[in-house]
Amino acid sequence: MSFCPIASGCNPFPGKAPRVEVTLQLRLPHKMEYTSTYQSLRNQFDLSADEIRFTGSDISCRTFSFISESGGQMLSAFDGSRNYDDLFLLPDDRIFENQSFTYPVFLPGTKARYSRAIILLHGLNERNWTKYLSWAYCLAEQTGSPVILFPIAFHMNRSPQSWSNPRLMSTMLTQRTGYVGDVPGASFANLALSNRLTDNPQRFATSGRQSAEDLEKLVRQIVTGNHPLFEKGTNIDLFAYSIGAFLAQIIMLSNPGGYFNDSRLFIFCGGAFFDQMDGTSKLIMDKNAFDSLRKYYIHDLGTNADPHPGLADYLKSTRLGIAFTAMLASGKLKSFRDSVFEKLKSQISAIVLKNDKVIPAYGTFEAIKSGIEVMDFPFDYSHEVPFPVGEQGNSERVDAAFREVFSKAVDFLR
Repeated sequence: MSFCPIASGCNPFPGKAPRVEVTLQLRLPHKMEYTSTYQSLRNQFDLSADEIRFTGSDISCRTFSFISESGGQMLSAFDGSRNYDDLFLLPDDRIFENQSFTYPVFLPGTKARYSRAIILLHGLNERNWTKYLSWAYCLAEQTGSPVILFPIAFHMNRSPQSWSNPRLMSTMLTQRTGYVGDVPGASFANLALSNRLTDNPQRFATSGRQSAEDLEKLVRQIVTGNHPLFEKGTNIDLFAYSIGAFLAQIIMLSNPGGYFNDSRLFIFCGGAFFDQMDGTSKLIMDKNAFDSLRKYYIHDLGTNADPHPGLADYLKSTRLGIAFTAMLASGKLKSFRDSVFEKLKSQISAIVLKNDKVIPAYGTFEAIKSGIEVMDFPFDYSHEVPFPVGEQGNSERVDAAFREVFSKAVDFLR
């Protein structure tokens, strides 16, 4: 489906009254320059440090340890007869980085404790925080709230370093191509995730369950006053990008512990149902992996073709599982999903991009229906890289696009 400005007289949603507007004009410069801040933070950020004080700024970053106690790992049983590839296919509970890790928090000042927090959720197949440092910095600076960058299971520093080693992954990709041939979208950057999901697409759900349960644990620590940065009763909001938005929508639908009753969710480049996404990308996963996911979750799950019926039983019997199912396709649990999102419509806002090929704008509209703005930028961008840096002559326009998106996020989350 193509999009165009509402003002031009065409309707981007045929058969429906237009409800969103494509933003083509960018605001005037603001003191925050994205590209220069990106480079500065990239050079200063160190996840192994307990605290980072950024040069010439009141913003700092502290890191905290976390141990996952989630029961989300349904694929952890070790089969001694199987020839495991140590890099990708070990049982999930033997990937120790996923169980014990650190997460960074960007702080807007030097308060002893804060009463508000924003949790930032990232995209699929991300292995480092570089892309998000400026995002967190801006949100912390402009909202006055700490921003928690929390890693999804088996992503970021919750995965072995070998999975993001370009030389090793390139060698393994060459070997793999030799026996399976060329696979569309295959790359050294997505090899680990592609192999793991092709091997067993259930990992998409089980890692999502673990991520959601870990977030519930983190939020419980915060709102009960058991986190060193936050007061008891702290209000939690969410900024969610890409697959992080999918996870955030599931959390808002299931509302574990009632902790998200008053939470606001700002979505960027996300919000659609799973069956409307296209994850085939050199930066996300190859076509074999995405085809395996679609086949399993859209066609095989809960049928006689399902090799692991335990997952379907879990999805039917838990609030979290029901919420996950409701986000797989528009026709699944529609009444439940629509009624919840209708109640939350003032608490959810979204910006999607006109040329996003991974999570199309129309999919977000169909899922949450209101509070959505479609933007387009006057430079080459993609879902995976909405704010490209390093391209000569583009920095001012990229800075302006970043300000346009994040000024709206700040206004909503402040």
